[in-house]
Amino acid sequence: MKITTNSSRKELLRSVMNADMSEPEFISVLDEDLDLLRQFFSYYKCAIMEIETKFRVLNEQFSLDGESNPIEFIQSRMKSYGSIYRKISAKNIPPKLEAIEQEINDIAGVRVVCSFIQDIYRLADCFLSQDDIFLIERKDYIDSPKPNGYRSLHLIVAVPIFLENEKRMVKVEVQLRTIAMDFWASLEHKLRYKKDLPQEKLELLSGGLKECADESARWDDRMQEIKNMLEE
Repeated sequence: MKITTNSSRKELLRSVMNADMSEPEFISVLDEDLDLLRQFFSYYKCAIMEIETKFRVLNEQFSLDGESNPIEFIQSRMKSYGSIYRKISAKNIPPKLEAIEQEINDIAGVRVVCSFIQDIYRLADCFLSQDDIFLIERKDYIDSPKPNGYRSLHLIVAVPIFLENEKRMVKVEVQLRTIAMDFWASLEHKLRYKKDLPQEKLELLSGGLKECADESARWDDRMQEIKNMLEE
């Protein structure tokens, strides 16, 4: 299936604004070979495995040192075809794999959920000190939360993956959160996702969610204080 006209591309964009794209639709937009597309995404899957392994090793090391494991759980995801297409359309990125690789940093994502706030920064420091991890961008939404109350530490990194005949650097977005941050973000996404709400109700929802975010932040701070007291 080929989509070549501007009108058909616009029609496809409208069709995916509130739905995901199928693999054939995404291939058609990019006009790429299926094997090439699958190989492209396999690089990101390999990069996710590399990042996950690094954090699991760190978690194991801390437990061997007699400390409690700082990581509660690790999740990973690949950005969907529809999400990538909406992003390249919104940012006027050419629909080519080379441009997508260059311009989009969060095709692969790893989320590390920690017990306490200090665990986040300690893990991040250990992770970034490794000589095969290259930091591209760091955004600290814990120190400076988003206006809606969202908190997390975001790292865009490049990690090498070793293939049969080459080494490739692949970008991955790493998010580090506490349990409270992850709980709030997960529920906030469910409440907001694809909701076509009137402005009055949207403002009420936003205010309530911000109050919950502030309360969860107080819980994080208090739990960290208690932990520090126990360790003194």
